[in-house]
Amino acid sequence: MKESPGVVDLLGVLAYAELSAYARMTEDAATLAPSLADRAALSELAVTEFAHFRLLRDRLAELGADPGEAMSPFVGALDAWHAQTRPADWLQALVKTYVGDGIALDFYREAARLLDPSLVKLVDEVLVDGERSQFAVERVRAGIEAEPAAAGRLALWARRLVGEALSQGQQVASARPELALLLMESQQEGQTDISRLFAKLTEAHNKRMAAMGI
Repeated sequence: MKESPGVVDLLGVLAYAELSAYARMTEDAATLAPSLADRAALSELAVTEFAHFRLLRDRLAELGADPGEAMSPFVGALDAWHAQTRPADWLQALVKTYVGDGIALDFYREAARLLDPSLVKLVDEVLVDGERSQFAVERVRAGIEAEPAAAGRLALWARRLVGEALSQGQQVASARPELALLLMESQQEGQTDISRLFAKLTEAHNKRMAAMGI
């Protein structure tokens, strides 16, 4: 298989993103969930994130890469993102899971467009967020219905998340030239440019905001 430049970097950052999501969801389930049903539901989603991490880890090993080494360049940026966007309550945690993680994963999905088909399939599998999206949207909408004033607060939180996520993406790309090249090549193939990419990301973000009612 002919690998695209930056493929190990892309799988490495995704693997660490999934591992971090698992750890964060587990913590949020234990400390922020308002009911045992919510704790169980979020814990189940966390298990799915860990399964995605294992798929990526195993594929990195198949490619002859050390999974730990592939993930290590991205630990600082992703840990900083989570530290800077630690949710204060349950609704903030759900918005972060849906909006903040969503725009970051959209960014990586674009970078995967020109990979080998088997890798594209893997990336699509680990980036699927149907159950997570439905869970977050239902809980946030219910929270806003119970407390309408929460909508404005959550909208401000979502805007902050997007700013931090885009900043994180820029840091990762600048630190890993091959990953940045992979992203640029995917955009050239689609006869577009980075401004179009960010417009696409913003459009997806606006749809998520609308889905949650904020």
